Amino acid sequence: MISVTSATSTPSVDKILGKRTLILGTRPSQLARWQTDFVAAALRAAWPDLRTEIKVYTTRGDRELNRALPEIGGKGLFTAEIEAVLRTGDIDLAVHSLKDLPITDSDELTIGAVLERAAVHDVLVSRHRLPLPELPPHPRIGTSSPRRAAQIRVARPDAHIIPIRGNVDTRLRKAATEDYDAVVLAAAGLTRLGLEEHITQWLPLDVMLPAPAQGALAVQSRADDDAILSLLSPVHHVPTWAAVTTERAFLEGLGGGCAVPVAAYATCHADGLQLRGLVASLDGRQALRVAGDGSARAPAILGHRLAQDALAQGAREILEAAS
Repeated sequence: MISVTSATSTPSVDKILGKRTLILGTRPSQLARWQTDFVAAALRAAWPDLRTEIKVYTTRGDRELNRALPEIGGKGLFTAEIEAVLRTGDIDLAVHSLKDLPITDSDELTIGAVLERAAVHDVLVSRHRLPLPELPPHPRIGTSSPRRAAQIRVARPDAHIIPIRGNVDTRLRKAATEDYDAVVLAAAGLTRLGLEEHITQWLPLDVMLPAPAQGALAVQSRADDDAILSLLSPVHHVPTWAAVTTERAFLEGLGGGCAVPVAAYATCHADGLQLRGLVASLDGRQALRVAGDGSARAPAILGHRLAQDALAQGAREILEAAS
């Protein structure tokens, strides 16, 4: 039986934190700031007496915009500097797009909460205002994601993939130039910033499966900080956690990161999970798809099992060719 604690027995913020202010760390982009403000507001709604402060840190991924992410290290480029100040205690929490976090916890740190997920889809932004199938022949499509590039080439084998980096505003500006016929972005970023009017097409999941954990926000804390972890409990969304955990387990089972074209999307219903996974070649000529069901109480098991199924069907060779 699940016991319910009465409101009168809930500890106060002062008992948990003392008199200090909760400090959250984030990156400087408009989207990162929005996400951190959102988490801070959710925590204040759960703990009305909570005082919050936000500190901004520039990461290597923010500074090095002239090279594709896989060329400069992939996962961790947007998190390492913030994780360092979290370890030292300069901040109490770090807010990340979960898809940017490495699939294994950093030393001394843990994901203390995963908030309810936003839209998982990728979207097309085109100056022609045409969906992917109707773009001109040999369209120039902007993305620096191997996952997106591979799936674009499956749908449009004639496409030319043009690297693109920068924050959401920068990519939207580039999308309006003649350098690109379209660019691909995560729907979550555009909807969070109120920029939906730029969306030409929501790419269907059978055309563009998302990155593992796309659309989910993770709140990172020190693993041994029980006080902070207790503050995070009210904003933790268990169904989202189960879904993204199985997606990340699929990626982990394949031994991959953002440098390989791997996609995964899980849905959670009652005590069950359904997972769809994809491993594709960079040229789009091979696209191996797997799907399966599992328990939401042990989500990593499903992800690892489907990864093994994919490897048995030839995913290893696809990934080795892409690396």
